[in-house]
Amino acid sequence: MRILLLSIILTISTFIYAQDFEVAPVLVNFRAEPGSVEKTILTIKNYANIKQKYSLKLSDYIINENGAKKGVAAGSTEKSIANWINISPSVVILNPNETTEVELIITVPKQHYETRWGMIHIKVDNEKLASDIDNENMATGVLLVPRIVVLVKQSPRSNINYSAKLTNFKQVEIVLDSNNMDRSVYEVTIVNTGDKVIDAKISLSVADIQTAEEERFPSKRYTVYPGQTRVVQLQLDKKFIKGKKYALAAVMDYGHRKSLEGAQLIIEP
Repeated sequence: MRILLLSIILTISTFIYAQDFEVAPVLVNFRAEPGSVEKTILTIKNYANIKQKYSLKLSDYIINENGAKKGVAAGSTEKSIANWINISPSVVILNPNETTEVELIITVPKQHYETRWGMIHIKVDNEKLASDIDNENMATGVLLVPRIVVLVKQSPRSNINYSAKLTNFKQVEIVLDSNNMDRSVYEVTIVNTGDKVIDAKISLSVADIQTAEEERFPSKRYTVYPGQTRVVQLQLDKKFIKGKKYALAAVMDYGHRKSLEGAQLIIEP
């Protein structure tokens, strides 16, 4: 099934459709060692009933504390991958239902063991006005700019600098659920202190200090880039009994044989 979109699309999957074209993959992870060259292939397919021209352009991106990505000029960030990547070809023309392959080649300079990243924008160049397509239904022309974004990361296999911690664990609000019961919302900050992108699983656990009984709650996963600080909110569906004392912990598991990280609050309802 084809999906037609009129805006920039960022998604995590093996391929993606946008305005009748497809790109695969949309996540590229290079693991080239310093001083080496590695390559991979992007596949582009034109599902439109007309010939289409596509351009591929590199940019950097930054990530805010909520995990949202924003494209910025290529080569403008410290972790830019732009000068290491070659796209060949950077412009392709496809007939209806035609597929082509684009080669991505990364050349990693010597002594560069760090993680870097960027994005490739694949855009339809022969843009048309919506008024040209269906002028009976459109009072004014709207410019259609179909675009797909591919995220590219590079980190050598020899880079095993995984490190992260939790800070600023606190309660931020109490909300009422559909049954009029209190639900507490807590906030915690994940700080990636290493040089690898991590997938951090964050969960809450509650322990009754008097009885030592512990209850654990399902985890959520958050991607955090090197040097990034990410603030996440966790909702707790738990009724605390007045007069008791509880230890509430936020626990982080980011794998790679690293110890669990945690932050704790004492709850006295």
